[in-house]
Amino acid sequence: MASRACSTVPRKRIDPEQGLGAACESHATKWLEARGLKTIARNFRCRGGELDLVMRDGKTLVFVEVRYRASMRFGGAAASIDHRKQARLVHAAQVFMQRHAEARNSACRFDVIAMSGTSPAFSVDWIRDAFTA
Repeated sequence: MASRACSTVPRKRIDPEQGLGAACESHATKWLEARGLKTIARNFRCRGGELDLVMRDGKTLVFVEVRYRASMRFGGAAASIDHRKQARLVHAAQVFMQRHAEARNSACRFDVIAMSGTSPAFSVDWIRDAFTA
């Protein structure tokens, strides 16, 4: 009886941009942890929004949006966070705080990590308190 060399189960295709996004988020996490922030959650999803990183900076809960752009054309990474994206981030943050009792009474802020360049030598721009809810 001949053995099968190939599986008939279809393989999930990996989107190269998803791989880059995950690498950027991992880099941003380590970069922020090296500056004293503590990771609470990664890739928190809810209906209507997603949070890349949820971290603590002392007693402050920090919702971090990680953005990568290869070039500064069209304004770069930070410029890509428009009012609609901000509204989705605020919504996701509200849901996160509702679901996590320990977060409900915390002061919070929204930071952006704008990245460019190539791995592992990403250029990182940390924009603290990038917008308000």
